[in-house]
Amino acid sequence: MKPIDLARLFLLAALWGSSYLFIRITAPVLGVFFTISLRVIIAACALGLYGVLAQQLSTLKTRWLSYLLLGLLNNVIPFILIAIAIVNLNASIAAILNATTPLFTAIVAAIWLKEPLNKRKIVGLLLGIVGVAILVGWSPLLLSLSVILGGLSALIAALFYGIAAVYARRRFRHNRATETAIGQLVGSSVLLIPVTFTSIPNTVPSTEVILAVITLAIACTAFAYLLYFQLIAKAGATQAATVTFLIPVFSLLFGKTLLGEPVNFGLIIGLITILLSIWLVFNTKH
Repeated sequence: MKPIDLARLFLLAALWGSSYLFIRITAPVLGVFFTISLRVIIAACALGLYGVLAQQLSTLKTRWLSYLLLGLLNNVIPFILIAIAIVNLNASIAAILNATTPLFTAIVAAIWLKEPLNKRKIVGLLLGIVGVAILVGWSPLLLSLSVILGGLSALIAALFYGIAAVYARRRFRHNRATETAIGQLVGSSVLLIPVTFTSIPNTVPSTEVILAVITLAIACTAFAYLLYFQLIAKAGATQAATVTFLIPVFSLLFGKTLLGEPVNFGLIIGLITILLSIWLVFNTKH
């Protein structure tokens, strides 16, 4: 990977890793649904403006139903579930659990696309289960109903990301990547508009919360999507996918240094185990 692409990779990981931090700041104040609605709608407006200027909205009218479905699978449901996970757990643990997305993608691809699960992939999937068990059972948080709810929310979000990835691979194989990103955000916004008006908070949020929402939408969503697809174009999809390994590391770093989230030996072992399982699945030849 060229130095400029490596810089893009680390910047993208830092942006997506920090998104958990900003959700942790905003969701307890604004509520999960209003936070995610603002994130998606503001990002869709920003990225939509880019699409108009770059003339990359040619399929929006003809494939609107597909974009609605992709937005539901890849934004609306997982974003809401991740926010629920962050509120009930913390930013770093939610990010580590959500890093299991490639494992769920492999399972969905095996069922949907009939892609074979060889021995190395199976070992990776089993190791991922062990990593999740270590992380949840040996985390610095006391095991409770809310912690279990948060853990399940993060894992179900990862499952929906896996379903969305396979669906996008089948439905948007010949689409321009940026156009797919814009289409799914516009579709997500349409679905979330009713939620926005029914979940408006009663009090005016602080400046810190407002800035956190704007940063989450513009930097961590709209700009991050453009950066991601630029990285795919320049370095390739496989190289871009390695951002999965870095996101939980940045989230752990930000959570510890900026939010004072607890870190113990179990969390570190769980993170290493999950990342090893992802590596086994990533580095498997068909």
